[in-house]
Amino acid sequence: MRSKDVVGRYGEDLAARYLGEAGLAVLDRNWRCPDGELDIVALEGAVLAFVEVKTRSTLGYGDPAEAVHAVKAARIHRLALRWLDEHRECGLPRHLQLRFDVVSVVRLAPGGPAVRHLRAAF
Repeated sequence: MRSKDVVGRYGEDLAARYLGEAGLAVLDRNWRCPDGELDIVALEGAVLAFVEVKTRSTLGYGDPAEAVHAVKAARIHRLALRWLDEHRECGLPRHLQLRFDVVSVVRLAPGGPAVRHLRAAF
């Protein structure tokens, strides 16, 4: 496995644990279709959050959340619609609000990994 993939997996594991501890129910992780991948889909009350996780080892290239640009956000919106279509019969509440979040993970931050959850980031 490439070191980039190891860092990404580490960040996604940390993010899922963080979200669970914050009261969100993680419904899906690394959901894939031919058009791409959703990192985490989580439920927080009546809000369904599609969460993009960005991980970096340091802040040398900026905050990880800065890597979620307009093109990436548009792709995640499209993927969210596909996920909803595929999970229509899964017993989710009918009137959910949708939210698009980013979890930023800096692996080698002072004092240990730094996790920041940006709700409604895009």
